[in-house]
Amino acid sequence: MAKEKTNKYYGTGHRKTSVAKVTLTPGTGKITVNGRDVHEYFPSELCVMDLSQPLEMTNTKDMFDVDAKVSGGGYTGQTGAIRHGITKALLEYDSTTPADSENSFRKTLKAAGFITRDPRKKERKKPGLKKARRAPQFSKR
Repeated sequence: MAKEKTNKYYGTGHRKTSVAKVTLTPGTGKITVNGRDVHEYFPSELCVMDLSQPLEMTNTKDMFDVDAKVSGGGYTGQTGAIRHGITKALLEYDSTTPADSENSFRKTLKAAGFITRDPRKKERKKPGLKKARRAPQFSKR
C-alpha cells in the first residue's frame, strides 16, 4: 500500500522571549501545543481565542490541524508566538495555491497586524535603579 503524501506548512513565530515552531497539516481544526490539547495547556480561553485569530480571519479554522512546539516566556508571550507562527504557516500555504490578489491571505493578515512581529520586550535594569526605570525613594533628610 502506497503512502499518501500529506502537505505540511511550517512557520516560526516569536513574541517577547517565546519561540514557537508551528506545523499546519490538513485536518479538522484540532490545535495541539507541546503535545497537549490547547484548552488543557493554556489556562484562559482568551489565550486560545487570541492564537486562533489568523485561522478565523482566513476561514481556515476547520481546514488545518495545528501542532505547535513552544518554549520560553509566559502564557501571553507563547500565545503571541504561536499566533505569529500560524500566520507564517498560512502565508506559506497561500503561496502554494493559485494566486489571486483579492482572496490573498496576506492582505487580510497584514491589515489585522499579524504578519509583523511585535518587537516589544522587557527593558533592561539600569545601574543605580531598582528596576528598569524605578529609582530608589528620595529622602530629603
